[in-house]
Amino acid sequence: MTELVHLDVADGVATVTLDSPANRNALSAQLRRELLAHLATAIADDAARVIVLAHTGTVFCSGMDLKESRGASAQDQGVNEFPAILERIWTSPTPVLARLEGPARAGGVGLVAACDIAVAAEDASFAFSEVRIGVVPAIISVTVLPRLLPRAAHELFLTGETFDAHTAARIGLINSAVPGFDLDAEVHRYVEMLRRGAPGALAATKELLHREQPAALGERFEQMLALSATFFAAPEAQEGMAAFAAKRPPSWAPDS
Repeated sequence: MTELVHLDVADGVATVTLDSPANRNALSAQLRRELLAHLATAIADDAARVIVLAHTGTVFCSGMDLKESRGASAQDQGVNEFPAILERIWTSPTPVLARLEGPARAGGVGLVAACDIAVAAEDASFAFSEVRIGVVPAIISVTVLPRLLPRAAHELFLTGETFDAHTAARIGLINSAVPGFDLDAEVHRYVEMLRRGAPGALAATKELLHREQPAALGERFEQMLALSATFFAAPEAQEGMAAFAAKRPPSWAPDS
């Protein structure tokens, strides 16, 4: 069986590539299984400082494989295992960056939203097309809604309208929309910035960004004081401060 998702680790970057262009990288059962497995491998690899989610072909991901969904019962629908993929990306201690040369639809937009950083070619497009085929963007809402401006979410979820990469950046879905010839340079720029962060500090910062905050301000400060003190005393921070004082790169930096 031909592999539909590939993993390559080089120079501290784990690249997970969707490679099913014949069906526009749709989330078929095989692709879902391989994507989840490769993500787990990349996250477990200490040599991987950044994970890049990329694709072959002209489409990043067209969403669920509708050929597999037609006629299947609720229990047999692929959406039942899709949350595990989104959760694996969302909670990954290693930063995950999405690289889009082409369109994302439905579940594919959910993948983009789950990533920490997303960079797209400016001619890429997006749509929450679920309502137009009679389904609901339910599962992807878990990763998408924290990203989008509320008014934009209502408009785009309800209409299913296609929108461009610059709009996606404006409403918070992606970080950057650039001309296609600048895409690799923009991805490299983000990757190099992420690689300069200490691995433990990046993982804790990701957890902080997704943590549900207590209502009481005093309790929030108490939690953050404990977290801050722990990391200031940890070996990573001691190395970082020593490197800063010595005007040298810290041990984890790419040019050290």
